[in-house]
Amino acid sequence: MILLADTSQTRRRALSAALSQAGYGVTAVASLADAYEALQRTHTGSFKLDAVVLGWPEYSEGVAEDVFGLLHGERFEHLPVLVMSDSSNARAVNWRMSRPRTALTLWSEYLEAPSAIAQLLRPATSIKPATSSHEEQIRVLLVDDSATIRAGYSRLLQKHGYYTEVAESVAEGWKRISEQKFDIAIIDYLMPEQNGTALITMIRNNVETQHILTATITGTYSDGVIAESLACGALECVFKSESKDLLLARIASLARTINDRKAIDNERRRLQDILSSVGDGVYGVDAEGVIQFINPAALELLGYAEASELVGVCAFDAFHYADEDGLPMQRSASYLNRCYADGSEVSSWQTRFWAASKRGIPVECNIHPLKMDSELNGSVVAFRDISARRVLEEELRWQAEHDSLTKLHNRSWFETQLEQECSKVRRTGQTAMLLFIDLDRFKYINDTAGHTAGDRLLVEVSQRLKSRLRGSDHLARMGGDEFAVLLTNVGASDLDTLAEGFRRVLTASPFTYGGKSYRITLSVGCAKIDEATHSPSDVMAHADIACHMAKRSGRNRCQIYSHETGRLAALDVDLGWSVRLEEALRTNRFALCYQPIVPLSGMEADGNGKDSSKDVWLRQLARNPYSEALFEVLVRLRGQQGELISPNAFLPAAERFGLMQEIDFWVINNALAALRESRESPRPIALTINISAQTLEKGGVAEYVTGRIVEHNVNPAALVFEITESHSIHDLEGAQKQLSALRSLGCRIAVDDFGTGFSTFAYLKKIEADMLKIDGSLILGLPHDNLDRTIITALTSIAEAAGKQTVAECVEDVAMLRTLFECGVDMAQGYVVGMPRFHLPKTLPGADAGPYRDQATLSSVATPGINTMTGQIDPIPSIQGDTSGEQARVPGFT
Repeated sequence: MILLADTSQTRRRALSAALSQAGYGVTAVASLADAYEALQRTHTGSFKLDAVVLGWPEYSEGVAEDVFGLLHGERFEHLPVLVMSDSSNARAVNWRMSRPRTALTLWSEYLEAPSAIAQLLRPATSIKPATSSHEEQIRVLLVDDSATIRAGYSRLLQKHGYYTEVAESVAEGWKRISEQKFDIAIIDYLMPEQNGTALITMIRNNVETQHILTATITGTYSDGVIAESLACGALECVFKSESKDLLLARIASLARTINDRKAIDNERRRLQDILSSVGDGVYGVDAEGVIQFINPAALELLGYAEASELVGVCAFDAFHYADEDGLPMQRSASYLNRCYADGSEVSSWQTRFWAASKRGIPVECNIHPLKMDSELNGSVVAFRDISARRVLEEELRWQAEHDSLTKLHNRSWFETQLEQECSKVRRTGQTAMLLFIDLDRFKYINDTAGHTAGDRLLVEVSQRLKSRLRGSDHLARMGGDEFAVLLTNVGASDLDTLAEGFRRVLTASPFTYGGKSYRITLSVGCAKIDEATHSPSDVMAHADIACHMAKRSGRNRCQIYSHETGRLAALDVDLGWSVRLEEALRTNRFALCYQPIVPLSGMEADGNGKDSSKDVWLRQLARNPYSEALFEVLVRLRGQQGELISPNAFLPAAERFGLMQEIDFWVINNALAALRESRESPRPIALTINISAQTLEKGGVAEYVTGRIVEHNVNPAALVFEITESHSIHDLEGAQKQLSALRSLGCRIAVDDFGTGFSTFAYLKKIEADMLKIDGSLILGLPHDNLDRTIITALTSIAEAAGKQTVAECVEDVAMLRTLFECGVDMAQGYVVGMPRFHLPKTLPGADAGPYRDQATLSSVATPGINTMTGQIDPIPSIQGDTSGEQARVPGFT
């Protein structure tokens, strides 16, 4: 059960839905005061709570301090808390760092909240001290000639967990040590036959007993006794007169040393086992490159049986004495040798090692320097055989550059060669030629004879084309039934002859398959490459255009690109638009304008033609005090000189090149950002945004809009998405799902260009729309054309019966506006109402928001950029390509 508190209804709804889908129960409250009350109820047991999600408040207030103070207190310190914040909020970050079981997520990444909550709710795992074999009972030998001392000390040591054996002389002590294993020997200094230092010396000098730690015990404090004992190898001097606690402390210190040493020995054995078991070859060298150790995997890879064959040998002399081609190297030229000497750390370096059989092995090395007390102590090299990877890489490299069917090079490789050839031409002044070849009847053969026949045809065509190539020429399959040929160092006068030769080699004989013969014809587009060529992309565009022209001219012919051909120039401009639009998306060169839409309610109070057109927006705003201020979002492209370019000029090209969704999404994101900046306006502002048919058919609109609504924290009821009736939507069912998802968010839907579409009434029934925008072409004859008046009246009657609002577009004078009101139209837009402006108004005449706060469907509107004293609206600068006399809109998009 999660308590969610945030003042934004939009964010609460979106985050509640995400948490609920993840299986959490959510109690959402609209204020921190409500959250404080809920937290207090958990103390009484009346409210179960497992985690809290809080939107960080924009302003510090008393109740916020109370809530965050309560969560920081002892009573709720265990409770997981997820803080949701906008970016760069330092106070939220500091509060999160000061409290355990707390996380912070940005609102723009609100879909990550469920996983963050799951992480917080996961029980903390306690880390227990690792146990190992070295923590077994410490074995102590006590040697003293006094039975009383032996009995007393052995009982004390055994009581504190030490296994203890005793001896009464040096001889008996050595016998015990020879028969059993001990960790510590406590030896009396003064004994009848031999002093204890004799036994200490024997222990130190014997390889089997050197691991035993020794301590002298004496009843007399003497500098000489202490010095002699330490000189013989004792680590401690224990005095019989000192307290038992001090004795135990000394023994405990020796025991810790024993345990630490056992831990180190065990770790060394563990690492040795790992080194022996890893599949990669591993060897260690000193700074001179002499091998100090090598693991079994390395021996196997290099073809050696025993480590002794390589340990002590210079690695350079053993297996990396030559380069990848097998040519001997100087020791100073060896990269590995330099790494050994410099202590360089290297990852994923590839070279070739030479096995005992002199066979080259491609390997990948990782080199790690070994340092002790900041001093280089050698290097460890891990390497693996990458022979299989090299084979795979070569295969993948071939696949990346070739067409799998024809075995010719592919488009990517060919474009690289073309770029190199263009550079060569500019450098040398030579001439080259690019041919685009397109089979004319491939689809017919593929459909009638089958795909196998189509594949066989492509292979045969590739073989015939290869037969015409010189050694310096290049041939590639560009995709489908398209091929490209790059002819280098050709004469400018030979272009026609060369192109015709490639056409004839394919048409000279038919293609035979399944006992049938098929005539092969092809269209060839030619483009010359010389010093005047700007770029490889220009050459490809020219050849492509020429190929299209060859097809349009009757097929089975060659066409050389020429700037004088009018139709080619038009295609050239079209292709240029695609490049400009892609650049505009990358560099953010689009701009948004906003044109107001006004309600017509109350126009019956107007005089007959006496009211100034400049006052339309003021009158209608005053007559509809509870309406939202509605604006249509219009997109423009900024040219190289900063001029504005109408969408009439570039949107058709955007549709042909599949760029509409990217432009639509750019408009949505930037429009919502502008809407957020204007949310302090006393009168609510709403926007209508066009969505193209291409974007709807690609899908993903609802998901993208949801993400941007949450990111910018805007009310979905303030968004109206327009679709164009006059553009056919091929996947109407898919589009309906997208629009239904938008309506479920609380957004509204409008049908643009209503009355001009392919099936007006059927379309109206299938699309759940809230508004119908009557196309401007239907009102051009108003107020005098009776037929136009009848059509408008009929459309508004249909809309009223369907429960939808109507908006008239392209309204240019007050008389037309009044006639539309008489015909029953609800709202209008056009130059008589307001010119498009670059920015949404920051201030509007105040009005009671009324039902806007609680309803998704509202009436409209107010205007942007107003002067409340004069009522003037400043138009945007002139627009290139805008000759419509209206707001330069294109069907399907603004």
